[in-house]
Amino acid sequence: MTSYRDGAGAVILEDGRIFRGDSFGATVDSEGEIVFTTTMTGYQEVATDPSFRGQIVTMTYPLIGNYGVNPDYDQSRQPWISGMVVREYMDDPSNWRSEGTFGNYLKKHNVPGISGVDTRALTRHIREQGAMRGIICADIGSRTDDQLRDAARGAWSPGDSNVVADVSAPESILSREHGPLNVVLIDCGVKEFIVQSLEQRGVNVTVVPFNTPHSEIEALNPDGILTSPGPGDPENAEFVVGTIQDIVRSERPYFGVCLGHQLLALAIGASTSKLKFGHRGGNHPVLDLDTGKIYITAQNHGYQVDAGTVPENTGWRVSKVSLNDGSAEGLSHDTLPIFSVQYHPEGSPGPQDNQYLFDHFVKLIRERKSRAEGATA
Repeated sequence: MTSYRDGAGAVILEDGRIFRGDSFGATVDSEGEIVFTTTMTGYQEVATDPSFRGQIVTMTYPLIGNYGVNPDYDQSRQPWISGMVVREYMDDPSNWRSEGTFGNYLKKHNVPGISGVDTRALTRHIREQGAMRGIICADIGSRTDDQLRDAARGAWSPGDSNVVADVSAPESILSREHGPLNVVLIDCGVKEFIVQSLEQRGVNVTVVPFNTPHSEIEALNPDGILTSPGPGDPENAEFVVGTIQDIVRSERPYFGVCLGHQLLALAIGASTSKLKFGHRGGNHPVLDLDTGKIYITAQNHGYQVDAGTVPENTGWRVSKVSLNDGSAEGLSHDTLPIFSVQYHPEGSPGPQDNQYLFDHFVKLIRERKSRAEGATA
């Protein structure tokens, strides 16, 4: 039984491993799921990505904080991570756009951070043992190892509840006028740059809460519907599954992104399961089975669609696969204007190689709208 000096911080995993370091950010304890991301930049985008709700994020890139923070980088109304673990934290940023330090940013939002951790060892441990519950302590104080381990074993994890309800917009939000096309975006944890990616293509976006009934969505007369990424176990977002089933029956153009992909799978009768340590980072290769092209993608999810459960002889098929582990990365239908991807086409952070998917979605909308107008002419 070991006691640490006052002021020391640590990350404690439910299997008993303890990784010590120095505190930056808020001087609080926090609990959640210990995960890692391989993204090399974009720590502020990571912090504000709603898909990270309830997770203590280990950054595998060693230097964090070097370019400071700026409000333009925020992807949501607040940070959603439970904590951040880094090898080296830079408290003296060099960037003409910087408006403060990352440590003060986390402190403002009551999020703890630990630096000086051997993040290579921590990442390898997660890869071998899997993502797990844990706690992050900014100041261990007089607590013993056994006390810390007991707290870690009893830590809350985002898979325990419907965390989509935590991050979704509390009420509908209408974007500025951008053109003749109208898309309803079901907010399960939307990132700002998804909305911007649609607006840049002349689309008006109405963001609605995750629990908006299909009848209310239809009353908005959308030309297309997008379901956003989001946190947690897709089976906990059961209400959205029913909404997507109604959307499929309506045959409106639909684009599911990340969690929206998993929810589409559940809606058509497929199943999902938890990955050992998830896919998080900006360098994941995906093969498009229709074109044979390979894309480098940004990903952030801990669950997958079970490819073998996609119903056969129904028009549904897996359209994209991960070249890392062969998991399903996309769904398409042979005749319906409906598709989904497991990754984040907006990047932020990550590559912009997959912005073409928004073009494809808009194309499906225009084609359906043109047919409808022709039929009534």
